[in-house]
Formats: sequence, C-alpha cells, structure tokens
Amino acid sequence: MRGLTFQGPRKVRLEPLPFPEVTHPGDVIVEVTHTAICGSDLHVYRGDETGLDPGTILGHEFVGRVVETGSEVQSFRSGDIVVSPFSTCCGQCPLCREGIPSRCDHGQLFGWVEKGRGLQGAQAGCVRVPMADTTLVAVPEDLAHEEALLAGDVLSTGCFGAEMAGAAPGRTIAVLGCGPVGLASIIGARERGAHQVLALDSIDERLALAERFGATPIQVADAPKRQVLDRTDGRGAHSVIEAVGTASASRAAVEIVRTGGTLASVGVHNEANFGFAPGALYDKNLTYRTGRCPARRYIEELFGILRSKTYPLGELISHRMPLHDGVRAYEMFDQKIDGCTKVVLQP
Repeated sequence: MRGLTFQGPRKVRLEPLPFPEVTHPGDVIVEVTHTAICGSDLHVYRGDETGLDPGTILGHEFVGRVVETGSEVQSFRSGDIVVSPFSTCCGQCPLCREGIPSRCDHGQLFGWVEKGRGLQGAQAGCVRVPMADTTLVAVPEDLAHEEALLAGDVLSTGCFGAEMAGAAPGRTIAVLGCGPVGLASIIGARERGAHQVLALDSIDERLALAERFGATPIQVADAPKRQVLDRTDGRGAHSVIEAVGTASASRAAVEIVRTGGTLASVGVHNEANFGFAPGALYDKNLTYRTGRCPARRYIEELFGILRSKTYPLGELISHRMPLHDGVRAYEMFDQKIDGCTKVVLQP
C-alpha cells in the first residue's frame, strides 16, 4: 500500500508502506475509503507542534471497510463499513466512564508516533485500529462514506464546542472563525436550540456559507464588537466558541462575550501563554473551557443530523482528491490555494 508520511516541517512524502497487521486480539484492520486532512494536521506540517517521528503515517479522520479482525473482536466482521473517532478508547477506564474517551487511560491518537511509541495514521491504504469494539462505529447503510467521515472529528468537535458553550434556548452564541469546525459549531449551537448564532470571520465566502448554516454573519474587518453589541442589547454574546486557535482570536473572544459568559475554545493552541491576562477573565466573571473533543461520545447522535439533510454539509469540503495527490493537497491546504478549507483524500 501507499501512505502519506511526515518527514519534517512542510515535508510530506507519498511512499510504499507495509500493510498493517493485527498485533492484539482486539485489533481490526480497516481498508480506508475516505480520509481527510484536518486543521490540526497543519500544526505538525508547519512545525508548530513538535515531537512527531519522521516516517509517521499522518491522518486521524477516516472511514473504511473492515478487512481483518483479531480473535477477540465481537462487534465487527470483514466487510463492515466503519467510522472512527480520531483517537482510540477502551470504554472502561474512569475517563471513558466519565464521558472523556479522548483522554482514555489506554487510548492513542491516530497519526502520532513519538520516540517509537504511538499509533500510525489513516492517510494510507489501510490502518490498524486497536480496541476496535469500543472505538469504531458501524456506518448505517443510508449514509454515504463522506458524510460519515464528518462525524468522526469535524461535526463532533463542533458539537463539543456548543456543549462547552452552554448553547440553549434564549442564549446568543458567537462563533469566532468559520472554517469547517466553526461551521460545525454553528450546527451544534443550532441543534441545541440557541436563540441566535453570530458567525465572525474575515473571509466573505466563509461568512456566506455560515449564513447558509443558519448564522448571522459578521465581518471582523467592520467593527465586530459593535456589531455583536448591537445584536445583544449592548451586553455581548452569552458564550463565544473560539474555533481559530490563535492568541488574537482569544483576545477577540474576550472582547465580545458578555459579563458572566463563557469562552469555549475548540481551536488548537500552540502558543506558550494565553492570549489574554488572567485579569481579563476576572474582570468579566468569565468561564474558560477547552480540551480535546470526546468524539466517540457524539458519533451516533450525529448520524441523525446527517440523515436530516438540514445543512449543506457537503460544502464543508472544498476539495476531493486521490491519495496520490496528497503532497499537493497539503500544500494547497497550508497556503489556502484555490480557496482550500478541507480536503478529503480517497486511497
């Protein structure tokens, strides 16, 4: 098989690789039909996040077909179509039982191998999935593979953001950053009944799509704080979902949230310090929430949203490319060439 491997900052290589093997009775091998490049992959690609071993197969979003199962696997058999969250989970440890399977005591993140330890990724022909019974989810026959792919990371992260933000009837939620996760956060807020969802971005095309998803668009180049205040009786949003992952976005979130509100950060931050002083939270009695999305917890719920066809979810994906164009896909995604915001690769 072939796969995309990390070789160093802005160096990805498509190369022949050995097929993965079952190494534990709870493993399955999945033949990947659809995988995606995630915004968090760019943190490694750009060298902002360090520690990944050269030669690691990248990627943590995938859908595929089971082709081999370990002797202890009970829930899946060869031929089943499955979707995975971006990390494995045992379902039994205290963190799994507390609803945080993304921090499972025994879990691993797909596409992260450091100092020889870790789990290879899914931007390849096949991927090994440990703890398959508690990690994978069978894809219903009425869902397309590409639709199911969104449930494993993008949509689940958006729903996590809305949950952390306390989206509910009567509340105004501002979403800062309208990339795929920001747009998914709009969906999460709307599905939880938010009275009003405000979408802030600098790119007009993204704002137009946010409006199609049911949000009120706000161009950040045009006095965004004033626009938010005008739409919230001068108080600001009840909560802000920050889906950018920069210090400036954090500061902007503090500016537009009301006193007593919540900042929910789903953007991956690599800076050494918060973008705001602790006193900024104290002065407005704010709550700050963040963390790795417990994606496995949301997947079945998201199948219902996918079936409803309420949202133009296909438009979250800007490019669909074969795996053998993966090196170019990373370049396009990194540099936003041709309006690239989300790439799905098909091995």
